[in-house]
Amino acid sequence: MTTSNTDEKLITKKDLLHSACNIGALGMEYSWNYPRQMHLAFCLMINPMLKKIYADDPEGYAEALTRHVAFFNITPQLAPFVGGIAVSMEERVAKGELEGAAVDSVKAALMGPLSGIGDSIFLGCIRVIAVAVGISLASTGNIMGPIAYFLIYNIPAFLVRFIGAVKGYELGFSFLANAEKSGLMEKVMFAAGIVGIMVIGAMSKDMFYATIPLKIGANVSGEDVQTVQTILDGIMPGMLGLSATWIYYWLLKKKVNPMWLILGTMILGVVGVYFGFLG
Repeated sequence: MTTSNTDEKLITKKDLLHSACNIGALGMEYSWNYPRQMHLAFCLMINPMLKKIYADDPEGYAEALTRHVAFFNITPQLAPFVGGIAVSMEERVAKGELEGAAVDSVKAALMGPLSGIGDSIFLGCIRVIAVAVGISLASTGNIMGPIAYFLIYNIPAFLVRFIGAVKGYELGFSFLANAEKSGLMEKVMFAAGIVGIMVIGAMSKDMFYATIPLKIGANVSGEDVQTVQTILDGIMPGMLGLSATWIYYWLLKKKVNPMWLILGTMILGVVGVYFGFLG
């Protein structure tokens, strides 16, 4: 194990800033896979710091690498924050003050709440604003269109990366313990749950691409023609998508095989369009 004193910090601010923009931090989506998702990129992000912490302990280093190739998934911009906390905890693990399993537990606890907040901010807010500004400029032939998009989206993203890595390391495990005692973590989880529900509700509306074009009330001249979709939208926009989401959710709770749901959806779509009751 390392021979540093308890209060001595091996990791410098330069190490943390570099981890926030190295190939692992910026490649969170490049090595993504279904079984463990961002695990390789996260491990690669903090690997240089793990080498410093376990410089005199090859076995401990191997165990740390094994810990950090476990399942991990988060909004990429917030990964350095979790990395900072994990590295701070790894220093304590190397000194024998903490069990390695605690690092996995903290990472797992942070993924959900931070992803709900991060996705809403970066994907649902900043990216939408950046695209709107960029397209409005580009549509007039202004070369600042793509540049504005790049700056509006990436400046806050990299600020969060850099600040998150440093603050995560500084706060470390003690912050999480205090947050748990004060009830702050429970409040954050509750808020993140609300944000998550809002995101799912918006996605169920915007990612459902079917309508019911059946006409109601058509006369000889074709005036005052309404469709079922128009009526549903008048009652509540997105009702069809929300209803479909709940039906699929109910079927999944009944243990219906997802592959049957996918095949059934494809068949229903083809038949619906052919006979005209779906569009």
